[in-house]
This record gives sequence, C-alpha cells and structure tokens, in this order.
Amino acid sequence: QVQLVESGGGSVQSGGSLTLSCAETRYSNNRYCMAWFRQAPGKEREGVAFINGHGRAMYVDSTKGRFTISQDNAKNTLYLLMNSLNPEDTAMYYCAATEVPYSNYPCDTIWPSRWTSWGQGTQVTVSS
Repeated sequence: QVQLVESGGGSVQSGGSLTLSCAETRYSNNRYCMAWFRQAPGKEREGVAFINGHGRAMYVDSTKGRFTISQDNAKNTLYLLMNSLNPEDTAMYYCAATEVPYSNYPCDTIWPSRWTSWGQGTQVTVSS
C-alpha cells in the first residue's frame, strides 16, 4: 500500500475550474495504477480518471475532454485538473492507487473494491 493525501477541493461556480492534488508515496516499480474517484451523497463511488505506470491516461465519458489527470514524478504528486465544472460534478473526490501485473494496464477496468490504497477525500462543490 501507499500513503495518499488529497488537497485542492473547494467551492466553485458552474463553468469554473479546480485542480486537485494527491501527495503520494511511490511504488518501487511502474506496475501500478492511480486514479481519481468521486462519491456524491446517495450515489456509488465512481472512477473519473485513471493513469497507469506507463503514463497512459483514461477517462470516463462524463469527464472526457473536461478533466485531465497527470503525475509529477519529481514531486510524487498526482493531479486532476477539472474544467467546465457543473453541479453534477459535486462530490467528495478520492485519490486511489493499486498494484497491477504490468505497467500499461487498463486501469479503468479495475472495480472500485479492488483498489488497495485510498486518500481521505477532498470535497468539491459546484454551484449553478
């Protein structure tokens, strides 16, 4: 497991932008996946953006073209740049990580219950 600490949440008006950060301890190799999940009240936790140790980013349809996931290996930090936010993006956002068999693994195929490390979450609220 790795340690994950999110920051950067807050309140923003519809159409605005936010960048979330996740400070991470690092796996000893590149056979890992990292992701941002979110959970709104009364809804299941859903993945919104993923990145593997090969550097390949993956997105769900609702965030494609609006969200960008990236890593700064020098700073051991995962980011989520969120543009064109709307009230449906309001949720608690979590950083997650897990080990995988190879570096270019399709992280978006991993069920939420299979991710082994989670941060404490950061709240994002978008008002109309």
